[in-house]
Amino acid sequence: MHVRHLTLKDFRSYPSAELALTPGVTTLVGLNGQGKTNLVEAVGYLATLGSHRVATDQPLVRFGAAQAIVRGAIMRDDRETMVELEITPGRANRARLGRSPVSRPRDVLGTVRTVLFAPEDLALVKGDPSERRRFLDELLVQRQPRWSGVRSDYDKILKQRNALLKSAAPVLRKGARRPPRPARDGDLPLDEARESALHTLDVWNDHLATVGAQLLYARLRLLRDLAPDLSECYDAVSAVASNARATYRSSLHEDLAARLAAGEVPEIEELRTGMLESLAQVRSNEIERGISLVGPHRDDLVLSLGELPAKGYASHGESWSFALGLKLAAYRLLRRDLGDDPVLVLDDVFAELDSGRRERLAALVADCEQVLITAAVGADVPDVLRRSGTTYAVELGQVHPAVPPTAAPESETPAEDPVLNEAVAEVKVPEGDGDE
Repeated sequence: MHVRHLTLKDFRSYPSAELALTPGVTTLVGLNGQGKTNLVEAVGYLATLGSHRVATDQPLVRFGAAQAIVRGAIMRDDRETMVELEITPGRANRARLGRSPVSRPRDVLGTVRTVLFAPEDLALVKGDPSERRRFLDELLVQRQPRWSGVRSDYDKILKQRNALLKSAAPVLRKGARRPPRPARDGDLPLDEARESALHTLDVWNDHLATVGAQLLYARLRLLRDLAPDLSECYDAVSAVASNARATYRSSLHEDLAARLAAGEVPEIEELRTGMLESLAQVRSNEIERGISLVGPHRDDLVLSLGELPAKGYASHGESWSFALGLKLAAYRLLRRDLGDDPVLVLDDVFAELDSGRRERLAALVADCEQVLITAAVGADVPDVLRRSGTTYAVELGQVHPAVPPTAAPESETPAEDPVLNEAVAEVKVPEGDGDE
């Protein structure tokens, strides 16, 4: 599987753009602010309906435009499928598959799959639990797109349950009295109001446990399948034999949480029962705080090197190796499960790595069907990748093939990067940060 052609309209900094792509390695070289990351971000959006850089769609639409369009021609087994996404902030996005409209944008998930690694992914090791939960859930959807609907249902249930905990607080909290407002027709006596609120909370508990148990079960199975690849990929990137591990830290009650941390994957019904029991245990605390304290949204993925947690103990290089190990393990898992290579995107990664990790990473990805690389300086990309593929120069939103410079006289000192330095030497960075 690979992306044959990418078309953009009013996406990020591009009024329009056309980019022909081929299997193998494609390197996009340009100084910061020229638009190279915008291109690979668009490929990622086709695969995940989201961006690795921002949480909302508004920044994806070029300033002054009402909507953006991202279109990709996807090749699989010599058959081409067109995927088109219309991004309209403040309104429902629309999608086409094979030029026919689909009822929901998520119906296109699975047409193209990507695994993207970018500097932001260092947050997988050093950041908050939400970063690691998102990694698991996005990989889950890439593996089986139907989980997108389960994630969406869980988020809606959680939102409704939290709203109930806040709105019913005046009658649910211990020693609560009627709120200081004038009585209204139809107001229930305090005891009846409390009983009604508790009954409604029980209903939402059941919904949360039912859908949450499904999501938790899927995460646990995913982690079990991912674990062997994680250890191997970390060792391959770092060239050091190390016990790199990932364990699941659950918000369920202590006994069940310990079993999950040990790698056990109980059946969905047992997880559902455990979640209901845990919700009962924390009910008073939830009512006092007005938030849901049990469920997949409170869980974490604990990354460890040997007996020590990576967060807070791993060096900068070890953290990079761990983040890379997670993404490469995800790539291997998808390749093995689906029988197709996902598109591998390495966004401005090589500049962050020492020479040893660069060369080892290059060796690990050289056999991938399609690799998209961005770099500010072409020389940062190992020769084994750059010289065997296609290189584009990206300058002020314009994309064109990089032209090798005329050979320098023997008496002159050769440029560090004979393929790209001349092609990008005259690029001027516009004032301000701009989009990458």
